[in-house]
Amino acid sequence: MKTFKFTSLLLGLLAMLFVSCESNSEKVPPNIVFVLTDDLGFEDLSSYGSKITNTHNLDKLASEGALLNSYYSPQAVCSASRAAILTGSYPNRIGFSGALGPNSKKGINSNELLISEMLKDKGYKTAAYGKWHLGDNKKFLPTRHGFDDFYGILYSNDMWPFHAEYPDSYPDLMLYDKEIPIKILEDQSNLTKELTLKSVEFIEKNKDNPFFLYLAHPQPHVPLDASADFKGKSKNGLYSDVIQEIDYSVGAIMKALKDNNLEDNTIVVFTSDNGPWLSYGKHAGSTGIYREGKGTTWEGGQRVPCIVWYPNEIKPNTVISTPLMGIDWLPTFANVTNSNLSENKIDGKNIWEILINKTDKPPHEALFFYYHVNSLHAVRYGDWKMYFPHRYRTLSGREGRDDGIPIKYEYVNLETTELYNLIDDPSETKNIYNEFPEIAKKIEILADIKRKEIGDDLTKVNGTENRPIGMID
Repeated sequence: MKTFKFTSLLLGLLAMLFVSCESNSEKVPPNIVFVLTDDLGFEDLSSYGSKITNTHNLDKLASEGALLNSYYSPQAVCSASRAAILTGSYPNRIGFSGALGPNSKKGINSNELLISEMLKDKGYKTAAYGKWHLGDNKKFLPTRHGFDDFYGILYSNDMWPFHAEYPDSYPDLMLYDKEIPIKILEDQSNLTKELTLKSVEFIEKNKDNPFFLYLAHPQPHVPLDASADFKGKSKNGLYSDVIQEIDYSVGAIMKALKDNNLEDNTIVVFTSDNGPWLSYGKHAGSTGIYREGKGTTWEGGQRVPCIVWYPNEIKPNTVISTPLMGIDWLPTFANVTNSNLSENKIDGKNIWEILINKTDKPPHEALFFYYHVNSLHAVRYGDWKMYFPHRYRTLSGREGRDDGIPIKYEYVNLETTELYNLIDDPSETKNIYNEFPEIAKKIEILADIKRKEIGDDLTKVNGTENRPIGMID
């Protein structure tokens, strides 16, 4: 009798072990959909306070997931920000600054590990649709850096013969399919729609294996354009029409995930590469209460919307105020997919436990903000942000136009070091540097550490850990 009981117990334990092993072996890593807009302002979505644009699909995404209200793009301009997002490194660490133009000799270095390459090594199918902007030479193309598929443009959508100010400065803007230019773009009205259709097709095609979809919309970067279905639909101008079409695009992607039973195992991130290009007036977005915009390290230049959705682990109506940054995605995705990181040093941190509400402790002791090659303009440390003397652009309260033609910026010299408390003064109006010398001293120490690592043109410090950007041989 005892032998029978022991044998039954042993068989039961073995069966439980078998089921457990089978369950673990069948666990599928999450799909990742990363939607990156261009020049979107902090207050351009209704979930972030917009009163002129109804973004109900994105609002639903936020209500079912996490809304980040203290998320920063890595830099306040296109190429640098995108390079940082895809590599997890500050752009100046990897040689990036500004926005690369057509026929540039520079591009992403093949020695850098991109999110696409990291996930491809784990068996993911990968696609990039939209704007690339990490080099237009063949050696720099997405399909040479971990993406199985690419459909879109290689640099900003205003770098074409119809540029508002410099029409003679740019060649034809080509639409690419993988590595082949298939069409000269003279009309961008259907581009958002085409990129959305490509994304839906990719999801349907890869529903049975893990995938990484990087949808980098060229909009709402000028020149603004929307399809016939959306022009005039918002009743609040072309910019609002464009945002509503982007919102529709997100809705179509979410429908594709749900139609293919992928919603329980897909992470969706929606954000922007930097803040709005304010000199374009009503053809630009809104920063809300935040100061300045694209091209500056003031809050309006880099604090942007970010929504993260993953119903398996992110609770509905999560609001996250912990400061996070675009460099954090690569190590976070490495964590959730059990992927290997590069041997190269990166600057991002794994933020997954913050996203799933296990902690609100900042992963960085300080966030560093850079603009114009390698100049350290400011440091965020907890609730504090300190600016070092530098030159920046501003509109000085002037309103822009409504015809896609920009007005000229003025340039101002910040003569002294300034300190702000972003909780008490999110608009950065009251300099309290002299009131908190201990905070200022701590930030200066952290700044010096980073200067020694990757340099600072303002203080003429050469970094010891910079890596070269890719170059044409």
